[in-house]
Amino acid sequence: MAPRIRPRRSTDRPPPLGLTQTSAGPELAVLARHATAVHVCLEDAEGERRIPLTRTAYGIWWDLVPELVPGTRYGLRVDGPWDPDAGHRHNPAKLLLDPYAHAVAGEVRWGPEVYGHTVDHRGVGDAATPDGRDSAGCVPRSVVVDHGRFDWGQDAHPDVPWTDTVVYEAHVRGLTMRHPDVPPELRGTYAALAHPAVIEHLTGLGVTSLELLPVHAFTSEPALVRQGLSNYWGYNTLGFFAPHAAYAAATDPQGVVDEVKTAVKALHAAGIEVLLDVVYNHTAEQSGWDGPTLSWRGLDNRTYYRLDARGRDIDVTGCGNTLDVREPLVARMVLDSMRHWVEEFHVDGFRFDLAPALARGRDDAYDRDHAFLVALQTDPVLSRTKLVAEPWDVGVHGWRTGQFPGPFAEWNDRYRDGVRSFWLADVGRALRGQPGHGIRDLATRLAGSADLFARDDRGPLASVNFVTAHDGFTGADLTAYETRRNYVNGEDNRDGHDDNRSWNHGVEGPSHDPDVLAARNRSIRNLLATTLLSTGVPMLLAGDELGRTQEGNNNAYNQDNQLTWLSWDLRPWQRELLEDVRDLLALRRELPVLRPAEFPLYDAVPGRVRLRWYDEWAGILTETEWSDPWRRTVTAVYDSLHNGDRQAVALVLHGGLSRDEIVAPWVDGVASWTLRWTSEADVEPGEVLAPGTARSTSPTSLTVLVADVDRDVETFPDHR
Repeated sequence: MAPRIRPRRSTDRPPPLGLTQTSAGPELAVLARHATAVHVCLEDAEGERRIPLTRTAYGIWWDLVPELVPGTRYGLRVDGPWDPDAGHRHNPAKLLLDPYAHAVAGEVRWGPEVYGHTVDHRGVGDAATPDGRDSAGCVPRSVVVDHGRFDWGQDAHPDVPWTDTVVYEAHVRGLTMRHPDVPPELRGTYAALAHPAVIEHLTGLGVTSLELLPVHAFTSEPALVRQGLSNYWGYNTLGFFAPHAAYAAATDPQGVVDEVKTAVKALHAAGIEVLLDVVYNHTAEQSGWDGPTLSWRGLDNRTYYRLDARGRDIDVTGCGNTLDVREPLVARMVLDSMRHWVEEFHVDGFRFDLAPALARGRDDAYDRDHAFLVALQTDPVLSRTKLVAEPWDVGVHGWRTGQFPGPFAEWNDRYRDGVRSFWLADVGRALRGQPGHGIRDLATRLAGSADLFARDDRGPLASVNFVTAHDGFTGADLTAYETRRNYVNGEDNRDGHDDNRSWNHGVEGPSHDPDVLAARNRSIRNLLATTLLSTGVPMLLAGDELGRTQEGNNNAYNQDNQLTWLSWDLRPWQRELLEDVRDLLALRRELPVLRPAEFPLYDAVPGRVRLRWYDEWAGILTETEWSDPWRRTVTAVYDSLHNGDRQAVALVLHGGLSRDEIVAPWVDGVASWTLRWTSEADVEPGEVLAPGTARSTSPTSLTVLVADVDRDVETFPDHR
């Protein structure tokens, strides 16, 4: 296919930022509001050739640059004031990436040359004095690509309803690097995501949406490189429009772009959405006082970043800098990037890292009505994608769970903490004779967290329920470690969370005790079953279905090795765990009562309580029982009509330390209960229980009972 050509607009108004192939030729536009000159830099046999951008208005520099055809590599040099106290750090000795580059070739070679100010080999020096060394030999290049050449065929967004969505958070390399059925030359790449073996795992598991850790072009921090480590997670963005080239089997920039598209197309063909974890809150340039000059800082530090009155970075991300989305053209860059990934790569949604940082107003406080959030709500393209906020940053009053507007969903950390506490930390407390949290908070989380998400009719689908994510212990490690083991990270085990709410089942780390292993396996199943059957949108961390361990490392951001790559060499208990997750997700698909779009409370028609709570004797919980910190057992009964058919499901959560008799609840119109799933070992599904029948239940276990209902019964009283 021929490159896409657009008519050229009036020459006295800036064109869209970035490179546009127009009827008059390639036209490049760059935001550099305080610059005095901007040059496009090309390399030829005689060295670097500099082409000035001659037109400027509203802080944008632009011009026709006929040489910028597909395949061309280029950089930018920007002249302007050097006044760090005023936030200006222009330095024409530094070759810069185009923030709108659709591909990036090469890597950052860390050395004094990449800093705009004078530093030594450790990056330490005089942040107020400009450095005159040319950085061209140490930095990557922007590359022109042709998006029109890719054949999308009949590709279409799967458009999975939120009620049916099951998110699977994965890393491109981590998911595929050790998969035995993927050819070695493809492992760890975008191409591997498109391999039938990987897609078969996802579809067989029953997930609907693959959420990829950052795939925007990024680089590793110099401190990691000096230790021989790298940034594995990718939260260190170098370009918001370009895919990370190191994840591709292809070696040329055009091939990298096409490989990502091929992966998305293959996943779509299997009915799987692709969501991107995006890092629009900060960049790889770190703090201006000690960070490099790679792109935005050299173009217009004062505009792109939040700065204080002394020109210092305001950091609410913990990464040294914060993009200033209060600036309209910076917000436009983020929105343009998102549309680019939707329109050119056909992705289906985004998870926003440290989302409050994107919505802090002129007073630096979080603003629920921030212009950026309003833009996402009203944009005709982006408002129809799945938008998920990580609702906290490290700034003042940074915890904002439940406070984002629709159509956002949010990672629910209160869910994570509540479920971990009930199944793990509170069991450890009980063993020490200490009270726990009781069942009130757990019940709130199971029912969709109305305390957080009921405002503005958001509903339970605003809650992304998770117990584990890339950041923290894996599911298996939650049951084996109570303290982190992060020594390989090079920070003397000071990094990572302290508040893990885990329980090691009496042995810290690996164990060969069969009783300990059996109890841990049951706890893993409890965590998974709770997550996958709760009201809301479940998120599964890749590898938890396989019992993956990181050997107690709860912050493996710099471990690009077998510690973080999924192992597919499964032991019998891991294969059984995988089957359990498949069965749980099949149950979720089968039973709409478990995935309502509204909070499962009272149904005015036909007058039914859709969710009721019972104690172990099948009595409705009293207020005293709700408030009892020692209570460790509860049965949740979901009951509602779907397309005229009544469904009732009982989730029996027994967090007690002993085997107990738990009575199947009485519910009008329910003739019997069938045991469909349990975390108990060696208990086969299929047992039929009459209401009021006591069943001997293992300690710390979860059981799913599905009712045989009389469809003629439409109302019923509460029984005790």
